[in-house]
Amino acid sequence: MENTASNNRLVVDPITRIEGHLRIEAEMDGNTIKQAFSSGTSVRGIELILQGRDPRDAWAFAQRICGVCTLVHGMASVRAVEDAIRKAWRSNAKLGVAIGKPSMTSMPKGPMQHGKKGHRQSRTSIGVLSEAEMAIPQNAQLIRNIMIATQYVHDHVMHFYHLHALDWVDVVSALDADPTRTAALAGQLSDYPRSSPGYFKDMKQKVKTLVESGQLGIFSNAYWGHPGYKLPPEVNLMALAHYLDALTWQREVVKVHTIFGGKNPHPNFVVGGVPSPINLNASTGINTSRLVQLQDAITQMKSFVDQVYYPDIVAIAGYYKEWGTRGEGLGNFLTYGDLPMTSMDDPDSFLFPRGAILGRDLSKVHDLDLDDPSEIQEFVSSSWYRYSGGNASGLHPFNGQTTLEYTGPKPPYKHLNVGAEYSWLKSPRWKGHAMEVGPLARVLMMYAKKDAAAQDIVNRSLSILDLETSALFSTLGRTLARAVETKIVVNQLQSWYDQLLDNIAKGDTDTFNPLYFDPTNWPIKGQGVGVMEAPRGALGHWLVMQNGKIENYQCVVPTTWNAGPRDPNSQAGAYEAALQDKHTLHDPDQPLEILRTLHSFDPCLACAVHVMDETGEERLRLKVR
Repeated sequence: MENTASNNRLVVDPITRIEGHLRIEAEMDGNTIKQAFSSGTSVRGIELILQGRDPRDAWAFAQRICGVCTLVHGMASVRAVEDAIRKAWRSNAKLGVAIGKPSMTSMPKGPMQHGKKGHRQSRTSIGVLSEAEMAIPQNAQLIRNIMIATQYVHDHVMHFYHLHALDWVDVVSALDADPTRTAALAGQLSDYPRSSPGYFKDMKQKVKTLVESGQLGIFSNAYWGHPGYKLPPEVNLMALAHYLDALTWQREVVKVHTIFGGKNPHPNFVVGGVPSPINLNASTGINTSRLVQLQDAITQMKSFVDQVYYPDIVAIAGYYKEWGTRGEGLGNFLTYGDLPMTSMDDPDSFLFPRGAILGRDLSKVHDLDLDDPSEIQEFVSSSWYRYSGGNASGLHPFNGQTTLEYTGPKPPYKHLNVGAEYSWLKSPRWKGHAMEVGPLARVLMMYAKKDAAAQDIVNRSLSILDLETSALFSTLGRTLARAVETKIVVNQLQSWYDQLLDNIAKGDTDTFNPLYFDPTNWPIKGQGVGVMEAPRGALGHWLVMQNGKIENYQCVVPTTWNAGPRDPNSQAGAYEAALQDKHTLHDPDQPLEILRTLHSFDPCLACAVHVMDETGEERLRLKVR
């Protein structure tokens, strides 16, 4: 990490313990951040790669945007294609246009096996489609929910322990811990079985061996001993032990994706449902053995969240309550909503509601229209892109453009020109407002919508910490909200599993609607949006297709919402605004305070698919056959 301060400009590049490359340049007033500038230093060009391709294959390419937040781009992509097709069917129905209905014999052998002809036809009837005939099977919706929820639990736990905890936990301080007192503390927090004095004694010895070797390995390159660390040695030792426990735990959790999607990362999907045939007596697919594995994984997830993750968050937060007044920034929050109880066409059934909150006002939730060109727009006045109509106006993603135009300084450089273009990220806005997305936005939306589970967990957490609701609007609140929604999601997992078993017991084993996979049923031209609430926030894929091929494809990802640069009205993005909110650094050469706030968002800049040289020429191209 480069930390350089000159001419009142502090540069932190790259921000460590995130996915991808993020650069922060902060104008300082003494040790206080006056203005901050967030720069994504990698290019995402997946939109260009997808142009001209078969929409049924889009998920497999889009999912490779990131391997850490695996699954989410594939899910958004599949939903975008389904939405485009469904909208066209409804439009045709209004016009009285008949659509061929294939029988189940037209179901493809598997994802991406549709061949040169694109489908196997077996027409049985002609007519206008009903809503029931358009529906994604309920089993597929349940399986998708289980996979998405598992991604939440896995991602949030791994984020805290392996990307964020070390901003609060001093590893070296654990050497001063008393293992017996650590075990007593852990026992007060929960009944987690790995909490004996002997266990913590062994953990302390491991840390001691690392420190004495002079090579801290996974714990190197941090600011141990920084006065910003406030945890007692025993809390540091407990959290460090749970850091390592989480590594072992996550190996079992990811098996849920392999059960339903064949592998992890990047499980398989299919337009029209899920590629997971159900036959309890078969040797492959979803059988009795796989369902037992799934129940075991759900039980392990819930136990770890209840006994380790959530108690650790609350215990650690108690020592850093001053961070309940720092690092909010915008006060505007956006959610697309997700985890439907019925279908993606029924936002009222979402576990996570859809809406926008402006200026911290939880008494009013604003509605969203994802198709309205005046609502969501992306600006590039501070980005290294070019719009054909000029860079002063924003474009709705259906009309979005991805034309690269690097105008920044020639590498290596000391400072970016923050008065002009300074990032490879665009600046998304909702009705002109800069918005924050992510766990805090979702929890606030549930709280504002008076969701009973959310209000109960939030209020109990704040009561334990003796904090007001206003503390949610902060760096600390963002980290607490992530744990709150993990508890909400992990509690819901069992319900979806039970519903799936109940459907199977009744003889319902449908997981796929073949109507979606037959391109002869598609419109000549159509457009759709596939959204989901990724662990890091609101994710949207907007698709325009023509004659069975992708004409335009635009992704607006959570970190673009949060990490994007200033817009034509000089509005700061969420990262920039948060860093300008009461951030005084103890030591600019050890910018721990910057890391705490940025990591509370869980940045993911891993969207780089191009390698460029200093002149902007492509250095590497991968050809996928």
